[in-house]
Amino acid sequence: MADIDKTKPLVELREIRKAFGGVKAVDGVSINLYPGEVVALLGHNGAGKSTLMKMLAGAYPIDSGDTVIAGQTVNIRTPAEAQAQGIETIYQTLALADNLDSVANLFLGREKMTPWRTLDDHFMEVQARKVFQRLNKNFTNIRIPVRRLSGGQRQVVAISRALYFNARILIMDEPCAALGPEETAMVGRLVKQLKDDGVGIFLITHDMPDVFSLSDRLAVMKNGKLVGTYRTADVTEDEVLGMIIAGKRPEGREQAHHAATAATAAA
Repeated sequence: MADIDKTKPLVELREIRKAFGGVKAVDGVSINLYPGEVVALLGHNGAGKSTLMKMLAGAYPIDSGDTVIAGQTVNIRTPAEAQAQGIETIYQTLALADNLDSVANLFLGREKMTPWRTLDDHFMEVQARKVFQRLNKNFTNIRIPVRRLSGGQRQVVAISRALYFNARILIMDEPCAALGPEETAMVGRLVKQLKDDGVGIFLITHDMPDVFSLSDRLAVMKNGKLVGTYRTADVTEDEVLGMIIAGKRPEGREQAHHAATAATAAA
């Protein structure tokens, strides 16, 4: 995908606000994401990071602020509208139907029909094999119920579903939770492949090894506000923990509001 312009953001969230009753869940947060970039969203439970991403995914309406996708201001009111903008979410639970196989899960809710209004199983299997092979050439047992798959293979199914329906912006919620070292490494390889394809990823996680192994930038939220956004390589784990726990920005560290590739290209 050599024609991707990595100097322009896929998405910009500008001064986003959301309150539930009198509680400001998200209070004037601005953040962006570039093609082929992973931005980790960090903060304690209740910091606002999940609420922010749910607004981008169309699960919650935005109270105020702007969502800009590929340079165009958009109003995302439903998950279907988010998907139409190329935004897909992979939740921690993966939202897979355990009793169905991988092919059925790939097309769940968006099944391909024949002209006679029957399921086009042949088309769906051919397409499924293509997208699964793209992510993991060893993943061939696509006709067994997904409950019998490993955690890493289930991630392949969930990510494949997003990719098949042309996701450009991926929200990944704790992708390595409850995975062993080998499967965590598999998810790392999947993320690298997505980056190479120009997909931008918002990564919600509490896991510091994931942050430092997978993300290019990190953004920390506390009490609904953005503490700061930094290049992951520019900060230490202790500095990140200081932002999460105390809301304290690291001294002498420059914030990074643009992707490293974009900043380099613009220099």
